[in-house]
Amino acid sequence: MTDTATEHPDTAAQSSEVELAIGGMTCASCSSRIERKLNRLDGVLASVNLATEKAKVAYPDGVEVSALIATVEKLGYTAEEITPPEPEPEPLADSEAVPAEAEDGETGALRRRLLVSAVLALPVVLMAMVPALQFDNWQWLSLTLAAPVVVWGGLPFHRAAWTNARHGAATMDTLVSVGTLAAFGWSLWALFFGTAGMPGMRHGFDLTVARTDGSGALYLEVAAGVVTFILLGRYLEARAKRKAGAALRSLLELGAKDATVLRGGREVRVPAGQLRVGDRFVVRPGEKVATDGTVVEGSSAVDASLLTGESVPADVTVGDAVTGATVNTSGRLVVEASRVGADTQLGRMARLVEDAQSGKAAVQRLADRIAAVFVPVVLLIAAATLGAWLGMTGDAAAAFTAAVAVLIIACPCALGLATPTALLVGTGRGAQLGILIKGPEVLESTRRVDTVVLDKTGTVTTGRMELHDVYAAEGTDEKELLRYAGALEHASEHPVAQAIAQGAQAVGDAPLPAPEAFVNVPGLGVRGSVEGHTLLVGRARLLTESGIELPAELSAALADAQARGRTAVVVAWDGVARGALTVADAVKETSAEAVRELRALGLTPVLLTGDNRAVAETVAAEVGIDEVRAEVLPQDKVAAVRELQAAGRTVAMVGDGVNDAAALATADLGLAMGTGTDAAIEAGDVTLVRGDLRVAADAIRLSRRTLGTIKGNLFWAFGYNVAALPLAAAGLLNPMIAGAAMAFSSVFVVTNSLRLKSFR
Repeated sequence: MTDTATEHPDTAAQSSEVELAIGGMTCASCSSRIERKLNRLDGVLASVNLATEKAKVAYPDGVEVSALIATVEKLGYTAEEITPPEPEPEPLADSEAVPAEAEDGETGALRRRLLVSAVLALPVVLMAMVPALQFDNWQWLSLTLAAPVVVWGGLPFHRAAWTNARHGAATMDTLVSVGTLAAFGWSLWALFFGTAGMPGMRHGFDLTVARTDGSGALYLEVAAGVVTFILLGRYLEARAKRKAGAALRSLLELGAKDATVLRGGREVRVPAGQLRVGDRFVVRPGEKVATDGTVVEGSSAVDASLLTGESVPADVTVGDAVTGATVNTSGRLVVEASRVGADTQLGRMARLVEDAQSGKAAVQRLADRIAAVFVPVVLLIAAATLGAWLGMTGDAAAAFTAAVAVLIIACPCALGLATPTALLVGTGRGAQLGILIKGPEVLESTRRVDTVVLDKTGTVTTGRMELHDVYAAEGTDEKELLRYAGALEHASEHPVAQAIAQGAQAVGDAPLPAPEAFVNVPGLGVRGSVEGHTLLVGRARLLTESGIELPAELSAALADAQARGRTAVVVAWDGVARGALTVADAVKETSAEAVRELRALGLTPVLLTGDNRAVAETVAAEVGIDEVRAEVLPQDKVAAVRELQAAGRTVAMVGDGVNDAAALATADLGLAMGTGTDAAIEAGDVTLVRGDLRVAADAIRLSRRTLGTIKGNLFWAFGYNVAALPLAAAGLLNPMIAGAAMAFSSVFVVTNSLRLKSFR
């Protein structure tokens, strides 16, 4: 592979980067043409993404952005510089909402074009194919209905074909445009100058192969039908296309909307976007931390699982750093803002997701790849047919009839249904199984995937703390230990305390007693009294500071819990250590089976988590994963995925948290758990609605099966064209045979796609 520096010696001199919104692209050849043209400019490195309709361009000093825009516009496309968003969360979310609305408008316009075309084209096709419906002068009604479909309905194809033609290129749009206009043009000639316009004219249903008089043949149903079918495909594709700003908006919406700021000794509620570095703000239990900062007053446990993947809430006190968008679970905190807006960890993660999405290579559409060869060949065959017939017979009418027949038979009627019908049935079946596939580009990724990276918290595990082990000291009853500890912890809001209380309630025969006294000891645990006993529940240090000695058996239990990555608390009452309890994030019941199913598909599982190594390795061993990457920060998750890709592996990523969003967008295939955050769901290619990891294996199987169906459909659609082309070139193609063959090929494609309904 040639490295970038070799191709662009001026890379080192590049000092600026700009993002352009590109309009008018219809297929992968459009994006590659723009990319090639921009990269020919001195010192310019450009990457054009068809899915997001953006170009990321690095350029040296001396090159103006206006010159880059002019280069794109000379190719017949539109280009506009994307202005960087404001640092405040609320204006940023607003600015990102505009492209989404514009996209909805484009999709709505395409939907209207499709509906109008379908309503007009249906009677045209029925009248041409069913002789019983052909009343006197039916052909003129067909012309009246077909004309707006071909001219107005097919306008996007004609416009794209003209743009491509001006730059010496041919795509599927070229074939659709030339074929439909040729069919419509010939029909006009036959109606006005031939015999097709005579009153009482009928289209007989004759399936013989013989030379025919082109002056009496109408192809209006072909012209109107092809336009409608291709519009259907474009509409379904537009609906499935990802919106580039969706993941970003979801990330920003996670941040706190407002904050309680301390000003002049009073608490004032202000929008989070108005916070400045140095401001002090109050965070009460259950509230989100408004921005990154340092605790200056109070102590609590902060749940950062959405951002870091760490399943156990972190205890914080004066001097500790806290991150914006994390949740305060217990005590009151006063935080001094250290970073605001785009500089926060949330803002940096938003940029990571945006960079990962815009950098993801656009998938070359299967149909476009074949069309790159098929379209020019068909045009050459049509020209050669015209020339050969003129040279051999001198009959201009016969020559033109044969040439037009080549274009018409090559017009991809079944191709218009090949991808959308398989995608529609496959995604519909997927929705029934809890699998949401975002678009056709996702399917190709599943075919190549050989490695699946699994997030831990909320994906392999439940993301909730649960009571695991109970170690009772000698002479202490296990049920009594749980009863007293659960009673005192029930008064605490800390997630570890709540896990112990719930575990004690589940085991006990009677309701837990109410504590007579309760005091929270910041960072260490709780003390109080239950049924006349003075209790301590917390870290070992809480007991040692109270002069209580820890027996060797409990010290060993604590060491064992730590080695297995579990959180342990010690229980003492009446001045004696009575036992220890451990809590941990529970592994989902189905995770081990899911890992086995993924291995059966030929995938190598990798566990990737922000949690500590002991926890990660314990979970990995429980579900059967050999490769573990632990204590990974959100930005390092992206690096880990890229490292696997650099090693030649094609990576699928399964995750559910905000910390996974950038990695999901970077991976070749992103599978987001539907029980997770909106940011993860939007960044992923596939959403697993049920939150069951086994569905990931189902999703890959369904995607591969759907891709196989699409390939079969495309093979049939093009195979039919290729087989019929020699007949058309020889002048032996009866228009009704062409019509019947086209109808059959479409029925075959639809029937083949419907087989996906039986997927289990």
